[in-house]
Amino acid sequence: MTCVVDARGLSYRYPSGRVALDRIDLHVDHGERVAILGPNGAGKTTLILHLNGLLRGSGELEAAGLEVKGENLGEVRARVGIVFQDPDDQLFMPTVREDVAFGPLNLDLEQGEIEARVAEALTAVRMQAAAGRAPYELSAGERRRVAIATVLAMRPRLLVLDEPSANLDPRARRELLDALEGIDRTMLITTHDLPLAAEFCERVVILAAGRVVADLPAEEALADEELLERYDLELPAGFDPAAVERRPRPGSSGRGRPAVAGALGRGRG
Repeated sequence: MTCVVDARGLSYRYPSGRVALDRIDLHVDHGERVAILGPNGAGKTTLILHLNGLLRGSGELEAAGLEVKGENLGEVRARVGIVFQDPDDQLFMPTVREDVAFGPLNLDLEQGEIEARVAEALTAVRMQAAAGRAPYELSAGERRRVAIATVLAMRPRLLVLDEPSANLDPRARRELLDALEGIDRTMLITTHDLPLAAEFCERVVILAAGRVVADLPAEEALADEELLERYDLELPAGFDPAAVERRPRPGSSGRGRPAVAGALGRGRG
């Protein structure tokens, strides 16, 4: 397996003096789905903003096969797609189609290639019927899926999702997970939604005070009540992680559905 994220001694201090990341070591292999958990202020968002160079601290960091540094940032940002918690941070064009096409247009691709990428990305998140609509007409869950499509259209190797299920009702959350299940990408997901981590991720990394305090298989981490309580993490009452049937990766055996949109099946390389 190739390493998609390789952080060694990654540290970051905000101008106020607050240490947000404190010598983090983190390694994510190709194809993994990893949940990043932790209390507010643990450093989760600071970490993901380092993955495409939006923030740059000290230590060593490679993402999607490239060192995250000045001369590589353009290509790093094409290979590492970050979907922010608020979809309105990423949707600003008059129609859904134009929003999803925005990134590929900036790659100077031929029109046919751009149209193909838009169609594939919208199909992957099951929003192709909304292509001509204005983003503000959509529900919160639909906008979240369109925001993911804007990133998928760039064909990233690493898909990073910041609190993807936040503020979604049960149906919108289920539709989001159904869409994500068919996307064959390495995924890093920050979340307070522990059932999502149980259902979707094989591995859990817990951050606290800017440090990695646990890195375990998801079923082991989520079954450890003492560990969760220590870092202000809590499962819903009556939720049993051992009873959850994890959603398989595309193409694997199990109840999962095959990946849609063939060109989205693998990233670039």
